Amino acid sequence: HHEAGSDKVIELHGDLSKVRCTGCGTTVTRNAYQYRLEDANRGWHSKAFRYKPDGDAELAEDSHEGFEVPACPECSGIMKPDVVMFGEGVPKSRVERARAAVGRADALLVVGSSLMVFSGFRFARQAAESGKPVVIVNQGRTRADDIASLKVDADCAQVLTESVSALQRNVTRVLP
Repeated sequence: HHEAGSDKVIELHGDLSKVRCTGCGTTVTRNAYQYRLEDANRGWHSKAFRYKPDGDAELAEDSHEGFEVPACPECSGIMKPDVVMFGEGVPKSRVERARAAVGRADALLVVGSSLMVFSGFRFARQAAESGKPVVIVNQGRTRADDIASLKVDADCAQVLTESVSALQRNVTRVLP
């Protein structure tokens, strides 16, 4: 969304391009933290046991020995990717901003999400309870299928590409 030029993006589940201290909340870029990781672990090389379908690597049993994780530069706390991990809650301020955005919207379009996690489903429910149309583009079942005004069970990249093409064909005038 950022690369497309959107400037009002709410990163509900966080942003992998940042690393945050679990103690004081200090945030640094992932790239800057990567340099600190490399500097603290010169000569270290992981031994991957196997690679998983999601791109993660399962490391060999002894691969982590000697690996050092740099502490927070401000408070010496524990640093972690600035994303909501399974079991953690979405920060209240993000939820409130998203609720407000849904409140201002005329409709809600859900693209490529099963909404099985409550953190996203709550916004579909909010829109439906407010009488706003909920349109879902996703392959397979979603948690909000029964409240959707329209469900398109198809590949979202294909649907969006074809929708943009159809809109471009139906443009009747070109603005200066």
